[in-house]
Amino acid sequence: MSRPFVFGVDLDGVVADYTLGFRDVVADVLSRDPETLPIERSWDFAEWGIDQRDFDKLHEIAVNQRRMLRDLPMIEGAAEALWRLSDAGIWIRVVTHRLYVNWGHAAAISDTVSWLDRHRIPYRDICFLGAKPEVEADCYIDDAPHNIDSLRAAGNQVIVFEQPYNRDFDGLRARNWPEVEEIVIDLAARLRGAVEVQMPGMDAGSDRLDRRIRSDDG
Repeated sequence: MSRPFVFGVDLDGVVADYTLGFRDVVADVLSRDPETLPIERSWDFAEWGIDQRDFDKLHEIAVNQRRMLRDLPMIEGAAEALWRLSDAGIWIRVVTHRLYVNWGHAAAISDTVSWLDRHRIPYRDICFLGAKPEVEADCYIDDAPHNIDSLRAAGNQVIVFEQPYNRDFDGLRARNWPEVEEIVIDLAARLRGAVEVQMPGMDAGSDRLDRRIRSDDG
């Protein structure tokens, strides 16, 4: 059998809504009204009136003290689309650079895994590293401009998950998870051959999420 199609999936800004979660922490720490911290922001958070030094300090508070990575909102449709892709034979490889804060690695790793389990995100393996071209996926999805640049410079196929700070990039782009799913299925079919997608009414894919939630609740 040929090896599966490997899909390298970033978390923050793609599956987890980092901006919303971080905004709550920043507003609380700086005693700011969250409405003064716009969601439409640039990569360096200039619209929030913080610089790189401020960001480093606030991010450390968010990760180590507030345990933000355990409680981030999920981006709509991500879990359902990833289940359907997994059921179609796509190998989901989570690739995230969350070991950014010194002396906070234990919290970052444990909170990331807890978050994935709580939101029932399917994945086969997980990589915590910054050099994403090294994980050998067939296709990646990312939002960070520097990651998109480095991945494409190394010859990788990259889907840009649309955020305000990456709208200048051309090439493959998805505005939401249904669009991601469609692109990945097409790429996998072209590279590996036919892909069996979940058919309406069949007992597979993301439908199990609702059943498991109901089972857990009652």
